Amino acid sequence: MATLVLEKKPKYERIINILAVVIPLAVAALLGIRQKIDLGSWTKVLPHVIGVINTLTAGFLLLGYYYIRKNDRNGHRKAMTAAFGLGAVFLVCYILYHISNESTPFGGEGFVRPVYYFLLISHILLSIVVVWFVLRAVYFGYTNQLPQHRKAVKWAFPIWLYVSVSGVIVYLMISPYYV
Repeated sequence: MATLVLEKKPKYERIINILAVVIPLAVAALLGIRQKIDLGSWTKVLPHVIGVINTLTAGFLLLGYYYIRKNDRNGHRKAMTAAFGLGAVFLVCYILYHISNESTPFGGEGFVRPVYYFLLISHILLSIVVVWFVLRAVYFGYTNQLPQHRKAVKWAFPIWLYVSVSGVIVYLMISPYYV
């Protein structure tokens, strides 16, 4: 697979820094809109699609890890590109669902309730943090800046994997309450 040719300039890192702030702020602003937009009933399936996307993302992250451990850079690049692409699709689906549907309240009681909220809050906070690391990891990987890529991945991989897996668990815990 061919390497994407990007200049190794600070301007790309500046763009990454800006995106890492703008993406979460834009999502928060869109989610903060109280008036829901009627996009149709098809949006009711989006939480299930998002659950599948998170599952696939976790799978591709683990596959990418497997490939790099086997020194298969091409397989690693393909798996990680798939995970990154799924992240973009997730973001679109997430926004479409939340601008068109009210939030689903969690109906669990007892011990499961604080577990759910711990997973949900840690998932949300780390999903904000991981954007910067993932963008850097992808940029450094595609520009063949491997020492910087490895430094970014030290943080990006475990956080991204946690966010993906916790997203699946949160989905499974709240899915009985979707109407």
